[in-house]
Amino acid sequence: MSSTRVWIALALLGTCSAPALAQSFRVQCPSSTITHPSALDAEPAYNGPTSFATVPVSGTQGGYVMPLANVNGAIKCQQVSGGDGYSTMADGTQTFMFSFGPLSGLSDISNGLPGTEFPGVFDTTYPNIFLPGDPATTDGVVANTWPAWPTANSTSGFTYNGAVGLAPDIANLISIYDITQGTTGNTVYVQLNAPEPTNLIAGSSIVIAGTGGAPPAGYDGTWTVATANYVFPAVAPAGVTNYNFPANFNFTFSISTNTGLADVNESLTATASTAPVLDGHVDPRQIMDVGVMNGNIPAPLVAIDEDDELFLTLTNVGMIMRPDLFEQHTIHFHGYPNASSFYDGVPDASVAINIGGSFTYYYLAPDAGTYFWHCHITPPEHLQMGMVGQLYVRPRQNRVPAGTSLYNALEQQNGQTPGSTPPAPAAAAQVDLRTVCNPATDILCSAATPAVNTGAVAPVSTVSTGGSGGYTYNDGDGSTWYDVEYPIQMHGFDPNFHFVGMTFNPEAFADMKSKYFLLNGRSYPDTVRPGPMGTQSSDGRVHYSQPLPSIINIPFGGKALLRLANLAVDDYHTLASLGIPMKEVGFNAKLLRDQSGNNQEFYTNSITLGGGESLDVILDASDAGCGSAGCAAKLYPVGSTFYLYSPNLDELSNDAENFGGMMTEVHICNSVTGDTFGNTCN
Repeated sequence: MSSTRVWIALALLGTCSAPALAQSFRVQCPSSTITHPSALDAEPAYNGPTSFATVPVSGTQGGYVMPLANVNGAIKCQQVSGGDGYSTMADGTQTFMFSFGPLSGLSDISNGLPGTEFPGVFDTTYPNIFLPGDPATTDGVVANTWPAWPTANSTSGFTYNGAVGLAPDIANLISIYDITQGTTGNTVYVQLNAPEPTNLIAGSSIVIAGTGGAPPAGYDGTWTVATANYVFPAVAPAGVTNYNFPANFNFTFSISTNTGLADVNESLTATASTAPVLDGHVDPRQIMDVGVMNGNIPAPLVAIDEDDELFLTLTNVGMIMRPDLFEQHTIHFHGYPNASSFYDGVPDASVAINIGGSFTYYYLAPDAGTYFWHCHITPPEHLQMGMVGQLYVRPRQNRVPAGTSLYNALEQQNGQTPGSTPPAPAAAAQVDLRTVCNPATDILCSAATPAVNTGAVAPVSTVSTGGSGGYTYNDGDGSTWYDVEYPIQMHGFDPNFHFVGMTFNPEAFADMKSKYFLLNGRSYPDTVRPGPMGTQSSDGRVHYSQPLPSIINIPFGGKALLRLANLAVDDYHTLASLGIPMKEVGFNAKLLRDQSGNNQEFYTNSITLGGGESLDVILDASDAGCGSAGCAAKLYPVGSTFYLYSPNLDELSNDAENFGGMMTEVHICNSVTGDTFGNTCN
C-alpha cells in the first residue's frame, strides 16, 4: 500500500465516520481530493504512470504525498438505499426481499447502466419543484417521474442522475462586530463576534443586512468574499478601527466605490449570511419517498475505472414490511482490495449502519476485473434475501490514446522502460508503485507484459458497432477486446425462506435450497424481456425492482464480454453456450496469464462457478472464434439466435413449473445500439 493510499484512508476515516455515528442521512461526493486535486467530469487519457511529490512538512498541511503529473483516474460517486421490496418471478410468484435500491443515477439505471456518476453529475439537485417521484405512487402512468419505465413517454423528459435528496444546507447567520472600508482603496474589512463558518471561503457569496430593517448604508447587498480568515497587518489600514481580532474572526470583500464609506464602528445591528451550499445535507423526505419499498434484485450496478476514487453512500431507510426488525446494513466488496479495513463492510472490523443513518464508503480502484458487493450483516440471510449486486472495474488500457502501442503502455504501467531489451526498470520518477507489476517479485502480479509483442495499438476493433467497445484487462496485446459487454449475475432464491422472512417465522438456514434460478434477478422467459420489470407491492402500487434484462446482442462478426458472477449462497452454478464458444480471459478479477507473460486463456462451451466467484468470458462470434476465415458468416449469420443456459435440468424450471430458470438468448445483429445491455438489435 502506498503512502498516498494510507494517508487518504486515515483522513477519510475521520471524515466519513461521523455520519454513521450520528445516524443521520448524509451523502458525500467531493469534487477534488489530494489524489485528484482538480475537478474532472471525464476520465483522462492514460499517458503514463502518475508521478508523486511529498509536500514539505513546513507547509500548512505538510508531509503527505500528492500527485505531481499524469494524474490518472477521476472521482466517482453513488448512493444506494438499504431496505426492502418485492420482485416477481416468471411463474407469477411475488417475493419479499431485503435489498439495495438506487438513490442516484436514476435515469442511467432505468436504461440498464450503472448508477455511478462523476461529481458534476452527482452533486446536482433535482431541477424541479417536485420530487423525482415516489415509486409508491408512480405505477407507469405519471409523466416525467422515476421509475415509470413501461410507458414510453414517461421517461422522455426525465434525465436526472444526481443524488436523491441532496439539498443546499441552510445559510449561516453571522453577527457583525465592525465593518469598514477604510479611507483608501475599495477593500471592506469585516470583523465578527464569532469564528467564521467553515463554508465562508474565498469566492463564496455573503449577504449583509441590518437586523432591524436598516442595513448599513453602502454595505448592504450580496458580495463575494475576497479573503477569509483575514489577518490584519501590524499597522492597520487607514481608517480601520478595532482591527486586533483573531484571524478567523475577520474577512474582506471588494466594493465598487473607493470614496470611503462610513465606518460602522462596533455595530451590533448588522448581520451577514452565507449563501446555501451543497455540503452533503439531504432532505430526508425525498430519501424516504424514493428509497422505501424500492429494493432491486440484483442491487444497482457499480462501475468504475482503474485509478478512480469511489465514494459509495449507503442510506438505511428501514424495512416497512418488517417494522419489528431493526436491521443494520453494510457494504462489503467481495474479493476487492480495500484502502482500509474500515471500509470492508464487516461490522466487527468497521461499522454498521442503523435505520435512519448513512455512511460513505471509500475505495481506490487498483485492479481491473469483475467483482460483486453485498451486505455483511448475517450474510447468508441478507444475500439470500437479495442484498447483493455486481461491481466491475474497467482497465487503464481503455484510456490509452489511439495509435499507442498497447505493449509499451503496459510496460509503462508495470514500471519498465518501454522498448528496453531485456526489460529494464524505469527511472524512479516514472514509476507508480500502485501499478507496478514485476512477476519476479510479486506472485499476485495480474498484468504481466505479454511474452510476445503483437504490435497491437489502441483502439482495436474488427467490427463497426454502435457501442464503444473496450478491453477487459490490461493485456498489452489486445487479446481481451470486446465490442459489447453484459454483466450477468447468476443466483437463485428459496421462496420458503423469503416467506418466513416476511411472516415473522424462524428462518431455517440449514434447509435453505433455491427453487428459482436467475440471471440478473430474472428467470426465463423474463430474462429476454427488455427493460425493467415491476411488481405490485403491498401498498397497491408498482415498484420497478428488477431493472436488468440479460438479452445478449452481438454485432455480426463481433465479440461480447460476459462479466459473470455467482451470487448464490447455497450452490454451484454452470452456464453453457450452445453454438458460440466462450473464450475465458479472467478468473476472480485476474487476467489468465502466467508470470512469464504467456496467455492462459482458452475456449470452452461451459463454465462452473461457486458462490462468490467471478469469470470474464468473451462470446466470440468472429472468425477467430470459429477457427477459419469467413466462417462467422456461415455459423453466426445475422438474425440467428443462440442460448446461454444451465445444463442442470433442475435449474431450467421456475419452482414447480417447467421451462424457465437460468437461461437467456443470444442474438446476432447487424449492429447494436442503445444501452449497455443491447436491448436494440439492428
